[in-house]
Amino acid sequence: MPGTDDAHVRELLSRTLDEDHATLVADWVRHQLDTAVAPHSEQDLRREAAELLEALRAALNTTVAAGRIVARDDAVRDALTSLSEHRARAGAEPSATAMAILSLKRMMLSAIERRTDDAELRYRAALLVTDLLDSAGVLAFAIYANGREHIIREQHDQMLELSTPVVRLWRHVLAVPLIGTLDSARTQVVMNNLLEAIQAHEARVAIIDITGVSTVDTAVAQHLLQTVSAVRLMGADCVISGIRPSIAQTITQLGIDLSHIVTRGTLADALATALRLIGDDARPAAVTG
Repeated sequence: MPGTDDAHVRELLSRTLDEDHATLVADWVRHQLDTAVAPHSEQDLRREAAELLEALRAALNTTVAAGRIVARDDAVRDALTSLSEHRARAGAEPSATAMAILSLKRMMLSAIERRTDDAELRYRAALLVTDLLDSAGVLAFAIYANGREHIIREQHDQMLELSTPVVRLWRHVLAVPLIGTLDSARTQVVMNNLLEAIQAHEARVAIIDITGVSTVDTAVAQHLLQTVSAVRLMGADCVISGIRPSIAQTITQLGIDLSHIVTRGTLADALATALRLIGDDARPAAVTG
């Protein structure tokens, strides 16, 4: 339980947050808009400010030690998490997010000064406000960093999805045109997308076109072999197209055996081979993703 003096300080700060709520929200929002670090609309900023200030006020009326409020109070952490994650998605700098939290300190201290003439009480209240908002700023920075990493991973995954489209060339014939580097992560995406498309379209032939792949080394070749094996386990044939002379020489020099895989120089040649493999069932189909 907090001591008597601490209780007085907490009561003063809680009352300030309650009775000066509208003023604090307005001042904080205006400061963020004036300093041009706000990544959201004024309405969003008002909502964020109201949620955080109310969470702090409620937490001060509990028995949680002041120094542990930010770490232990769920409502305070939720308000800081929402604020930080929204700003991370909007592209704000992490330092700007932390400074936005810390700028609230000056406004709360000014509000406390208007509430009491007791210098000792104001001093202890200033220490409590500093403790609270310094902790909040550090947590906001950490949440922002973690949220930003998550967003970057999401964007990376989305880019992988977009860079490995599965195209339906013909009835029972699919193709995956690859461009750039084929690493382990991208190979997994290619494999997943292709296998799902084979099942969805009842494909009998899958063409992996590597015309746009810049280089082929042992790792890339192994990734291709894994994908071919997975396609065959689904009951479909696999054709690799885009084998340029330079790539053919590289594969030969590396001693990689692709003799058990059907390969063609161009996508057109691969499609012709696919049509022969499916025989009389070949009928045109709309090209779709």
